Formats: sequence, structure tokens, C-alpha cells
Amino acid sequence: MKKLLLTVLAIIGGFVVALFLIAIIAGIFIGGERAVPDRVVLELNLEQPLMETMPDDPLAQLALRDKQALRDITDALQAARTDNRVLGLVARVGTAPLGMAQIQELRDAVGAFRAAGKFAIAYAETLGEAGPGNHGYYLATAFEEILLQPSGDVGLVGLRAESMFVRGLLDKLGVVPRMDHRKEYKNAMNMLTETRYTAAHREATQAIIDSAFSQIVRGIARGRGLEEAQVRALIDRGPFLGPQALEAGLVDALAYRDEVLARVRAKAGDKAELLFANHYLRRAGRPHQAGRNAVALIYGVGAVTRGSSNYDAGFGGVTMGSDTVAAAFRAAVEDKDVKAIVFRIDSPGGSYVASDTIWRETVRAREAGKPVIASMGNVAGSGGYFVAMAADKIVAQPGTITGSIGVLSGKALTSGLWDKLGVSWDAVQTSANANLWSSLSDYSPAQWQQFQGWLDRIYEDFTTKVTSGRELPLEEVLKVAKGRVWTGEDAKAHGLVDELGGMETALRLARRAAGLPEDEAVRLQLYPKPRTLLEALTGQGPERSGTLPEAALAEALAVIEPLAQLLTQTGLRQPAGVLMMQGPGAGL
Repeated sequence: MKKLLLTVLAIIGGFVVALFLIAIIAGIFIGGERAVPDRVVLELNLEQPLMETMPDDPLAQLALRDKQALRDITDALQAARTDNRVLGLVARVGTAPLGMAQIQELRDAVGAFRAAGKFAIAYAETLGEAGPGNHGYYLATAFEEILLQPSGDVGLVGLRAESMFVRGLLDKLGVVPRMDHRKEYKNAMNMLTETRYTAAHREATQAIIDSAFSQIVRGIARGRGLEEAQVRALIDRGPFLGPQALEAGLVDALAYRDEVLARVRAKAGDKAELLFANHYLRRAGRPHQAGRNAVALIYGVGAVTRGSSNYDAGFGGVTMGSDTVAAAFRAAVEDKDVKAIVFRIDSPGGSYVASDTIWRETVRAREAGKPVIASMGNVAGSGGYFVAMAADKIVAQPGTITGSIGVLSGKALTSGLWDKLGVSWDAVQTSANANLWSSLSDYSPAQWQQFQGWLDRIYEDFTTKVTSGRELPLEEVLKVAKGRVWTGEDAKAHGLVDELGGMETALRLARRAAGLPEDEAVRLQLYPKPRTLLEALTGQGPERSGTLPEAALAEALAVIEPLAQLLTQTGLRQPAGVLMMQGPGAGL
């Protein structure tokens, strides 16, 4: 059996090596010169979703080679600002499902790129074909010119939030939700327990879209040289057919892609070459990669869970594992070259215990003299806020969704459903509370009282830690807690956020907190350090444990590893740049 296993592994290893060799040979013959051309225009495709960052697993990166990471785009634009070879930027925009904070991060990057004296053109086939195009158009207005295909539309119609409630369905199925929360604005469970908005749920949701809409209006007004009242009036008239959008001054010209490229050539000259931003980044290199002193960059992306961070290839999602993130903080603290830490968060929350584990490491980092700056992405709510609240400074985009200082938990009683299906259950138990989390029996009065005390304890812990971390009076924290979500703009007004901005703002604050001169070169060091292919396949790597497979497989991987590195160097491989209910645990 062992020999058979080794034979199979050897065959698989041989195939993998052969595939890598073929790819390398192809890269040698068709890869061409890897230098940045003397005259170049960067090209972006912003009609696809963006990942906050790529997983550190090379195998996941290979699977995600067609995806783009937000940091890759913003780093490319930052590097290009001071690169005289880069003349401008042309980007395809549309109706990709980008969050408000991602759009604002891109808008900031494009604005800084333009401020360096370079042109930036956005073109779209449509900005809302038979659907809303508010966010796509908001992004487009960061560019100096907007070109729209003649058959396209501009779907400016304003924002609407719709929430589904399944309580009626559960009633028909015989399923009874037995849940509770702290406090009235903690509305994630309402879809199970209500049939429509509660007053608090409606109030918070309306406030979120009102704040986001105001940000969109302001951005469009500044980008197009209009008054905000004009923009609001235009949106009330939307959507717009292409000619109507041109007449209203919403776009600069109607043009097909070939005409867009002709316009780019007219600006950049016939000798200029188009180069995708991620290709440019690999050739030119990232900014902040040199310097004796370093700032650690730690990502906390996805639902907060206990254990290791993971990428789920089936669902395309990632998790913020407390073991992985906590280990990254410890490694950054131990690195003498690291003078500060930027903690980038994009998470809707999750496990209370896991969130608390990560919170503790942010506190310990500060106690060790390493300032922590939290930078929030699209969402940093509930557990996503919990892990940030002890940071020296919290930075969020105006459109970030954050706050939700609260807790919820519970279970669903399914005995009625089983009765309808003709399925019967029976059980035995040893202790009075062994059925506490069973879906077949309701809480006893004593259990419900215990459950309420548990929620109270978590809510008190959460709000007390906010009070300490944010240096706010408890009475002020309690006013803005209650499970309520805020936009970053509103959160700043309530003291939950320190500054509005993105990663560049966070890095500036990190340098300041560490006492580093503004003109000193600083390395931005990713933690945990990315794994090699060998480490990914064997489960090894920093702060990871695993059992090395049989010697034959290890030898095969030792051959594959340098080939994989060479493949990356050739540029052929192109890595792109909800609340969780934790079983019987509490969801933040």
C-alpha cells in the first residue's frame, strides 16, 4: 500500500513538474521583455469584483489568478505617480459589485494620480443597463473624462435598501426562532424573527443609505463641477440614455472602445503602450519596499473565526482566523525592524471569543511599544469593530460600514418542522442543561435567564473595551452602541473613528506614531509572511504545523518549488493583485 501511494505521488509530482516546465518555456518564448516601456498608459478593468487582498497560500493565488486585489491597483497607481514613463490611465468602469469604501479608495488613488499631472479616462459600455448604476458612475467621476458607449445608459436613480424577512416562511414550516440580542439596533436576526422593519431597524437602515447617498452626491458634484442641488435634481430625473447623459453633462462624449483608444493615443502619442496595472506593478515594483525601518501590514478579512484563516475555493470567501492574525501580531512585535503596525480590516464580525483573542494581541502590541493603526475597508462592524477598537488610531473611508457594538445569539426550534415531515426524534441526557443548544427543545425558564446573563456579560465587555480603547465616557459609548451600524463618516462624528481615508492615511499615521521622519524610506512588510509553494502543500510555514508527507513527495516538491519561483519571475503566472453564528457561541 505504501509503495502504491509513493508511486501515485511520484506520478502526480511528475505531471506537475512537466506542467510547470511547459509554462516556463512558454513564458520564455512569448513572455518578451519585462521592463516597463518608455511611454506607457496604464489600463484597468474595474468591471469585476475586487478582493481586499490575496490569500497567502500560493495554491489559492493560482486559483485566483484572474482576480484583482484592491491593494495591487492602489499600489500600482501610487508607484506610477512618480514614474515619468507613465503618462496616464484608462479604466473600464461599469456595474461591478464594489463596496463604497473600495470605490472611495480607488477614487482617492485616481485623484492622487491626476494630481501628479497625468491624465485619467474612464469609459463604460453602460453604467446600469436595465438596473441602477449609482456606484459605477460615482467611481467614474473621479476621472477627468467619462466616455460612454452610444448605446449605454447612466443609471443614476438613487439608493434603495431592501431587506428580506422569512418569519412567515418559518411559521409555515413550523420553525420557531428563539434568539435575542443587545440591543434594539442589532438587527441581523430580524430577518428570522420579524416580518418587516422594526422602528430601530428602519431608522438605522435609512440613516446608512442617506449618508452614503450624500457622499455620492458630493463626489459627483466635485467631479463634474456641479452644485449638489443640481446633482440631486438630476438623479431624480434618472436614469439617462446615452444622448441624454451627454446633454446633461454627465459624460464627456459617446464613444466605442476603439474610439476611446484613439483618444488615448491622441493624448499619449502613437509610441505609447498600454499596460495593465497589475503587470506594471510586477515590473516596476511596489512602493514602500525599501528602508531599514518597517511598518507591518496585517490583514483581517472575512468572518471572524477561531483557528486559522482560510480561503474557501467553493464559495470564494476568506475568513479571519484568530490563530493566524494573533500569530501575525506576535511576529510583528518580535521583529525589531517593525516600528508600527497597520491592521487592515474588512469583516462583518463573527465569533466573540475569536474577536477577543485578536483584540488582546492589539493591546499587547501597543504595550510592547508598537503603535497599531486600524484601517477599515468596506465593512468593519461588530466583531470587525471589536478587533479594531484598541488601536492607537482608527481610519475608515466615509462609506465604510462600522460600529454594530452589540451581540446576538440563539437557536431555531425545529420540532414543528419534523412533525410536519412525519419525522420523530427521541433523546437521552445526563445533565439538566445538556439540551441547552438542542433545536428540539425550548429553553427552560432557568436556561433563558442564564442565556440573558450571558448576552449581558458580552455586551458589557464589548462596551467597556470600547470605552477604554476609544477613551470615551461609558455613557457616550452606550448612546452609539446598541448594535447600531454607522457609515465611517457618521462613526467619526460619534468618536468611533479618528480619521477618514484609506491605506495611505493609515500608513502616514503609523509613521507619525512611530516617530519616523516623513521623508524616510519605510518598508511595508506583510504579516504573516507569504508561504512558499512547498509550505502550502505540506501545511508548513510561519506559525503553522503539519506533518511532512513521505520523503518521495518532499523530494518532488523540492524540485517544484524553484520552478514555481521562476514561473512567477517570468510573469506568466499572474496573481491578482453576515454575520456569523458560531454554533452555540455568540455572534458579534
